[in-house]
Amino acid sequence: MAFTVEKLDLSGVKLLTPDIHRDARGWFMEAYRRDQLTEAGITAEFRQDNRSYSRHGVLRGLHYHARRREQAKLVQVLSGRVFDVVVDARTDSATFGQWLAVELDADSGQLLYVPPGFAHGFQVMSEDALVGYKVDREYDAGAERSLAWDAPELGIDWPVTPPVLSDRDTAAPGWDTLIDERT
Repeated sequence: MAFTVEKLDLSGVKLLTPDIHRDARGWFMEAYRRDQLTEAGITAEFRQDNRSYSRHGVLRGLHYHARRREQAKLVQVLSGRVFDVVVDARTDSATFGQWLAVELDADSGQLLYVPPGFAHGFQVMSEDALVGYKVDREYDAGAERSLAWDAPELGIDWPVTPPVLSDRDTAAPGWDTLIDERT
């Protein structure tokens, strides 16, 4: 098996730890293997690869997509370390409104699978970080949505304060807007 799969507390969210083969030259790992993911219950057909580079303290998110345009994501840190957060935005889910966080770093090679219907964001904890993620839908600016990173209903304890935010993330609406849109 190329990955050890851990089911996390929010239904469908999984942490994949790859088998890393290390020797005096360095290391080798399989970062994506469709048959292994399918065996783990991840059947998303990834269509686009994205990369983001950010400096310490940058917080990207929380981002999600309009109904019927949602994206599944497979997130991996290629250099550095991040605090990665997912929020269950599926109104029909028993864990609607709950969140979880994992630290992802390049050394572990771990991947986080985020199913459709979740808001997602991360904050850079190292000097800088390069994050790569596969998505199962091509980018659609009209479907893109943001949720306030500091929504009091969520109570996420981000590790670096104050965060460095984009204008879009600074102006993101709160939890009530997500609920209104989803119901």
